[in-house]
Amino acid sequence: MILLLIPLFPLLGFLINGWLNKGMPKGAVGLVASLSVLASFGISVYLFLQLLSGANEFQFTFFDWMAAGSFQVDFGFMVDRLTAIMLLVVTGVGFLIHVYSIGYMHDDEDYPRFMAYMNLFVFFMLLLVLGDNYIMMFAGWEGVGLCSYLLIGFWFKNDNYNEAANKAFIMNRIGDLGFLLGLFLIYQTFGSFNFKEVMGMASAYPRYDGTITAITLLLFVGAMGKSAQIPLYTWLPDAMAGPTPVSALIHAATMVTAGVYMVVRSNVLYTLAPFSGEFVAIIGLATALFAATIGLKQNDIKKVLAYSTVSQLGYMFVAAGVGAYSTAIFHLVTHAFFKALLFLCSGSVIHALHGEQDIRNMGGLKKYLPITHL
Repeated sequence: MILLLIPLFPLLGFLINGWLNKGMPKGAVGLVASLSVLASFGISVYLFLQLLSGANEFQFTFFDWMAAGSFQVDFGFMVDRLTAIMLLVVTGVGFLIHVYSIGYMHDDEDYPRFMAYMNLFVFFMLLLVLGDNYIMMFAGWEGVGLCSYLLIGFWFKNDNYNEAANKAFIMNRIGDLGFLLGLFLIYQTFGSFNFKEVMGMASAYPRYDGTITAITLLLFVGAMGKSAQIPLYTWLPDAMAGPTPVSALIHAATMVTAGVYMVVRSNVLYTLAPFSGEFVAIIGLATALFAATIGLKQNDIKKVLAYSTVSQLGYMFVAAGVGAYSTAIFHLVTHAFFKALLFLCSGSVIHALHGEQDIRNMGGLKKYLPITHL
């Protein structure tokens, strides 16, 4: 039952800060939001150490979630080594960004709402990586999409920010259509959504099987949307309209890597579909080169980092496409840390320069320093 506590703590943080924040001091709001993620991180570290000491995996089915005739989906969690690594990234990096947000957003009039949204995002991201079946993954997948929309358009009085939020939401729905079709085909082929059952039955299929190839291509369409690959990449640079902690948590460290996690989680299917693996690698390579080239000509400090994120995600897909799944996850972890730090540093620079984001205006310190310092 300890597995249930991992997503439960951020959910409680969301409920407290979202519904009970009236009368709460801002310090208490930040404390609740940060400690809820820290508690999940502590449990994640404990499970990770248990796996290192020789435990195989942790799995528990809590209840029957959906049942209709022979169709059944369980609400269950599974923690193996891949999940444990993702838990450490989501809760570890997430906690640090929550702490940063306490100072960054402290003077915002909607500070409690922001922290509540951040907690809700962490909850859905944990649901995505903890689920032991594709439907649980998809529920978390859609949840982080909703939170991304809410956080990109957090300053909703600005129409440009609303348009950026709408663009992200709509483009991700395009990818999600492919993901859904892939899920339908998985159930039609294997009669189950459970990861273990699907991978076990798939191993009996020959390489280059047409059905497996179709499933993997459709799943990757979802990954193209969520992880901003060509041609569904243009929403991510516009998503920089949201507060900088949002860029660090969602658009660098966690949500945009969900597509990589999904491909690696489905590694048996992609290994049986070499054509799909080649397609993933080609799209990843094209995105890595194309986005990096675009980033060279950007002037907005956050958009430079956004295109760098798109490029780095491309590298992860190149690794996954050629079958180097551990390499893809290794880069996912390192990227979560260094890109989150880059975004947080950019937020500090923007604050110090009174909201200036154009890097062409950041060389002349006389424009910003008080006259007494000149």
